[in-house]
Amino acid sequence: MSGTGVIANAIGGVLALLLIGYLFVALVRPERF
Repeated sequence: MSGTGVIANAIGGVLALLLIGYLFVALVRPERF
């Protein structure tokens, strides 16, 4: 497995977590959006 693939997977995982976190906050506190 190449280093580039590991970096890409890490970035993808972080972006996925940020998106999930944003959607969760948007659902819990809709008045702030």
